[in-house]
Amino acid sequence: MYDRFFRHPFMSRHGLAELDDRSVVEALCRVELALAQVEEEAGILPEGVSAQLAAVILPAHFDMDALAADVGKGGNVAIPFVKQAKAMLPEELRRYFHHGATSQDIVDSALMLLIKPRLEASLKQLALLRGGYGKLMRRYRDLPMIGRTLMQQAVPMTFGVKVAQWAAAMLKAEERLENVVQHGLFVQFGGPVGVHTGLGEHGLALMHALAGKLGLATPMLPWHTDRQPLLALMAALDGVAVGAEKNALDIALMCQSEVGELSEPAQEGVGGSSSMPHKSNPIGCGRIRAAARHIHAHYGVISTSGAQPLERGLGEWHAEWAPLLDAVVELEGALELLAALIDGLQVHEEAMARNLSHSLEALEQRPLAEYLGSSGAQVDRVLDALAVQTTTA
Repeated sequence: MYDRFFRHPFMSRHGLAELDDRSVVEALCRVELALAQVEEEAGILPEGVSAQLAAVILPAHFDMDALAADVGKGGNVAIPFVKQAKAMLPEELRRYFHHGATSQDIVDSALMLLIKPRLEASLKQLALLRGGYGKLMRRYRDLPMIGRTLMQQAVPMTFGVKVAQWAAAMLKAEERLENVVQHGLFVQFGGPVGVHTGLGEHGLALMHALAGKLGLATPMLPWHTDRQPLLALMAALDGVAVGAEKNALDIALMCQSEVGELSEPAQEGVGGSSSMPHKSNPIGCGRIRAAARHIHAHYGVISTSGAQPLERGLGEWHAEWAPLLDAVVELEGALELLAALIDGLQVHEEAMARNLSHSLEALEQRPLAEYLGSSGAQVDRVLDALAVQTTTA
């Protein structure tokens, strides 16, 4: 398939391995069995039913090829999944499986279970990034370089404050993502039209109990056609992607042969050209920027799918699944690359001094320190913020 050559190079390999067919079925099973447990605990299902279901409904028992073949018939994977599950069960247990649920409850909740570990992996990469930024800022706090505006040389600044600007933006993006991970990954449970049909006044309590069982947040109401939770999630993902792309763009521009102020970490066989052996391409920056562009596009799909009709989307809900999963694995991959890039970034002080000298000759003759303004104080402020974030993480 084309995925391995044109899609997967911009994704986390570990993330991809964790999101295989079996992991999807495992998530579906977790949701269904957790639902049976909370309904049994509430006295809605007979005692012992959830254990009987769990003994039969095992991921290994599902025919993955048949599931894939049948998704198109019902429009989502939950429909053939429930069909296969009920076929495994004795007749007397079938009515207790998927009780009170609809396919969107199972799919949306399973997606949250699949996404959560990937977002937690991205937060770990962001923590590594904080350490990398701090190392660069402390080392190059006072290293003068030329600042650039409108792609042209402007006035002096320090490399330390440039890194501080990258770090400050990523700190804000990290805070938003962490807030979503902690409070914004919601369980979905509402039944056919979102009012817990057949469950009476138990519905909201069951929704809360199911969220606790699965380690997800409890929404105010079922969100079948209220896609604000996904919009908030994608906004957080995209914010981190923008920060990563900004880092990669600046670094790539400073890696240009004519500038030569930075180089990506040296790796055997990385960054070569198929026709120009003298080149060392900033390919890590390119992969980060490509992943970020994909994430921006995925955000657009989620946004344009947000207004969904009546009590169930017709195509809009279905359009969300692949962009959502692609985005989280692409973000994880971009952050893996960026953390390694920042940690091993090669800084060429002599090139910075050379490029700075060209503009100093044309600038008004002032002491260099006057041009640097609050650069040092800004670095110190961001270092303090990094320390606080690391302490509270």
